[in-house]
Amino acid sequence: MSSVEKIRKMLPKTYPRRIVAEDINTALTHFKNLTPAMNTYVYNDGVTKNLMCLSGTISTIFNSNIYNTPVSVWLEESYPQSAPIVYVQPTKEMMIIKRSFVSNNGEVQLPYLEEWKQGECDLVSLLQVIAATFGEFPPVCIKPYQESEQAPCWLQFHREYNIYSRPDGSSYLSVSKEDDQPFHQDHETNC
Repeated sequence: MSSVEKIRKMLPKTYPRRIVAEDINTALTHFKNLTPAMNTYVYNDGVTKNLMCLSGTISTIFNSNIYNTPVSVWLEESYPQSAPIVYVQPTKEMMIIKRSFVSNNGEVQLPYLEEWKQGECDLVSLLQVIAATFGEFPPVCIKPYQESEQAPCWLQFHREYNIYSRPDGSSYLSVSKEDDQPFHQDHETNC
């Protein structure tokens, strides 16, 4: 069974199955980290619907580095007449960077989506526009450490030190200041 047939069988009969399956298959040949599945979509008014979703990551290049941005692309039953609904799906280590094209909840709002026209717009082109836009303006970043997630105090203030032995068998610690100069005698403390 071809991959188009497998995708077609996933789709309910309410979709234009042949067209949608071909579009998805073409998109998956270019964006290999996306996976199609029927999933529950929740609209803003709370209504839920079982829709086709491509979820995974889109590779983007930012400052000469490749990043994989997690996304979900939802296709309603009216696709390709209506534009897909696209969300950035940050992992628990990530946070959304609010941009003019990404809402606080991660919904992607690009002119390509707003001006969607059947026959002129397609899934592959949309994903290419998203990859190019995310490459210029990444929509996610790594979360700063929460206080509870910070490194232990001793690690935060770790400095290089040397342990020396005295002739009487006792040991002492020599700690350098940040400028690598030793502390003067008047800064020493006996604990």
